[in-house]
Amino acid sequence: MDIDELIDNFSFFDGWEEKYQYVIDLGKTLEPLDDSFKTETWKIKGCQSQVWLVPDFNKETIHFRGDSDAILVKGIIAIVLLIYNDKTPEQIKNIDVKEIFVKLGLEENLTPSRRNGMMSMVAKIKEYADNC
Repeated sequence: MDIDELIDNFSFFDGWEEKYQYVIDLGKTLEPLDDSFKTETWKIKGCQSQVWLVPDFNKETIHFRGDSDAILVKGIIAIVLLIYNDKTPEQIKNIDVKEIFVKLGLEENLTPSRRNGMMSMVAKIKEYADNC
């Protein structure tokens, strides 16, 4: 699935409850993250829940894996990874994620602490891209 398809999928839902369930369902699609990565090294600071994000640097792109101890946050991770996975560092730096979050309805429907956590994940991804 690409970003446009994700935005289209969200547009089919009438209310936040349906979108909320879809976000949870997206979280169930995350590739497993081995417990050995669930350490302070990979933990994202600024998240209300525990969140771990692990980059895998390929020749030109970065692939991310993530996990959380909260089901809704797993879905948010899935969305963030869908946006950023397998992109070059330059592409990652140029993505306007706030515009995407607005189109998905995440900007207005997530609590401030969840939005802050989501932006902490994005900041860490951009930090990894900057350090390539």
